[in-house]
Amino acid sequence: MRIVILFESGISIECELNEKENPKTIEALLNSLPFESRVNLWGKEIYFAVPFSAEIENPKEIVEIGDIAYWPEEPSLCLFFGPTPISPSPDIIKPYSPVNVIGKIISDLKILEKIKEGEKVRVMLK
Repeated sequence: MRIVILFESGISIECELNEKENPKTIEALLNSLPFESRVNLWGKEIYFAVPFSAEIENPKEIVEIGDIAYWPEEPSLCLFFGPTPISPSPDIIKPYSPVNVIGKIISDLKILEKIKEGEKVRVMLK
């Protein structure tokens, strides 16, 4: 199953959801689609508020490049395309606090460098 994330600037990405790892989080996401939010940037992470909440399922303290995750602490979706300000090295991606990884970004990650703080974002089912 895939979702599309469309940014105000016209950039869009596709994400492949992994329903086996965190099924309750994905169910909550799918039940809230479509929705709009505003982009926040934190290093090479884009995150934005979501209109749902979910419990921690399989929390990860380190994620991989291209992961899309749910951050329960401040209900948000996170798109990881490089290190964050607290990553211990450029090849280790550390979220602010544990996240539920729900899938992978399957679009070119380089386009995420163009996204601006405060940009409107829309999330929908593909």
